[in-house]
Amino acid sequence: MKITVDYARCEGHGLCAEQAPEVFSLDDDAELIYHFDGVNVPEDKVTAARAAIVSCPVAALREAS
Repeated sequence: MKITVDYARCEGHGLCAEQAPEVFSLDDDAELIYHFDGVNVPEDKVTAARAAIVSCPVAALREAS
């Protein structure tokens, strides 16, 4: 699975990083870091990644088809 991140929409709430800390994190300026940009999320992290997508209050994350 791949995830599309709308960085302009992201407000840095960090809920995705709480749900999937190995997939997402925030830097010191509360900017989102997506650790698998351009590649598939490893299978063992897909469930957490999907939970992170659902948790985003501004819908900045989307599962790519």
